[in-house]
Amino acid sequence: MLIAAGSGPSYSAPAKKIRIAMLMASTIDDMAWSQSMYEGLKAVQKELGADKLEFVTSERMGNPVDAGAAIRQYADQGFDIILAHGAQYQSVLMELAPDFPRTTFAYGTGFTAAPNIFAYDPQAQEGAYLMGMIAALMSKSGIVGIVGPVESGDAIKYNYGFQQGVAAANPKAKVRIAYTGSFGDIVGAGELARVHMDAKADILTGSAQQAVGAARAVAERAGVYWMSTDMDQASLAPDHVLAAQVYHWEKVVKAIIDYRAQGILGGKHLTLNFADGTLELRYNPKLMSKIP
Repeated sequence: MLIAAGSGPSYSAPAKKIRIAMLMASTIDDMAWSQSMYEGLKAVQKELGADKLEFVTSERMGNPVDAGAAIRQYADQGFDIILAHGAQYQSVLMELAPDFPRTTFAYGTGFTAAPNIFAYDPQAQEGAYLMGMIAALMSKSGIVGIVGPVESGDAIKYNYGFQQGVAAANPKAKVRIAYTGSFGDIVGAGELARVHMDAKADILTGSAQQAVGAARAVAERAGVYWMSTDMDQASLAPDHVLAAQVYHWEKVVKAIIDYRAQGILGGKHLTLNFADGTLELRYNPKLMSKIP
């Protein structure tokens, strides 16, 4: 079973080679936020051809000073587009972008754009609502747990959407939320997941890079299930991951490339949503029989 919208518009290959640099706080294999964008870049490169799109990555750029230095270096080297993949990069981009008026910058989750800065924003609440409904219908204890990173960005929208979905399907169900205070605290996320499970939560979810820690903790308990966002995490725990909201960044990347070709270097707010197919709800085939 699959719920997805139609595909977005097609884009022609750029006339000349585009060079993109991507910075991230975690790694290209985090099974979450960063890897989802990395996979999107790879997909666009495959579609356009390596002769039309070159991209490089900088991992573990959680320190704002290090990130700022890397962004400036990429701009000095003449990269056309610099993707700072995280809400934490907004301030440094707003500071540096005026120094490089011919460079296109982008960041997200974000809402504030500038003449040469795009902001992008997943409508994470959309898939979260649907998964919240499934969680409420499946939970035997009537208790659902959310392992949150920080109360901002697409994480907070995801949590609110999930809560609303649970309430719509079962108003008597309880949703318990706990935050680690970090996007990348994998150990802390695992600990919070265990706290939720000890309190009888039997369906859990969570977002950001840290979520893999919670998913692995869920895999330790029989009869407990996980629902992921950003990426499909079923490979981490195939007997426990029920469903995933998958981010398809290809359209955002291609839109930025297309806008740049038109001479538009920024100034727009781009979104991911079900209507244009950039969000997808994907079920784990192994557990389909358990889903109402």
